[in-house]
Amino acid sequence: MPTPTIKYDIITISGALGSGKSTIMKMLANRLGYETYSTGNAQREIAKKYGVTTLELNHIADTNPDIDKEIDGVFTSLVGTGKKYVIDSRLAFFFIPSSFKVKLNVDVTEAARRVLNDAQRTSEVKCDTPEQMQNILKERRASEVARFITTYGVNIDDESHFDLIVDTTHKTPDEICDIILQAAQ
Repeated sequence: MPTPTIKYDIITISGALGSGKSTIMKMLANRLGYETYSTGNAQREIAKKYGVTTLELNHIADTNPDIDKEIDGVFTSLVGTGKKYVIDSRLAFFFIPSSFKVKLNVDVTEAARRVLNDAQRTSEVKCDTPEQMQNILKERRASEVARFITTYGVNIDDESHFDLIVDTTHKTPDEICDIILQAAQ
């Protein structure tokens, strides 16, 4: 299959936990021959460094802006390098306005199922039930929305910021990638 050609050097993928950002980032980068950057990975590493869960790190970041600066400070270094990126981040669309900005939505029940079944998410809060995970996902999202409004003046749930919005609840990763590539051409 030939490598698709799009007019953007950077694609930013935003969305709630469990929406498929990391999976889609990797697949798009593979299809396009782009590099990847994931703030989710960065956040999990920082949480690990502090010996806390990602939810606990969110609560620390509510009062310590250095956490967000550590996570988000890399974006300016990615622009103008001549490299092409697919970025998995809640805020990259804000820091890289010239990117093709994608928001992935997902039903919270499906998001909880995905997070619970993802063995890579070792820094997430451990839950006994999907309902507990749904509550944690809602709490974490509310924390992020409020913090980003306070810190950066941007509402990550305002869909007018994005070039494309895709509901991933009932779509395969291949279908989602096809939708993004078609829209980015």
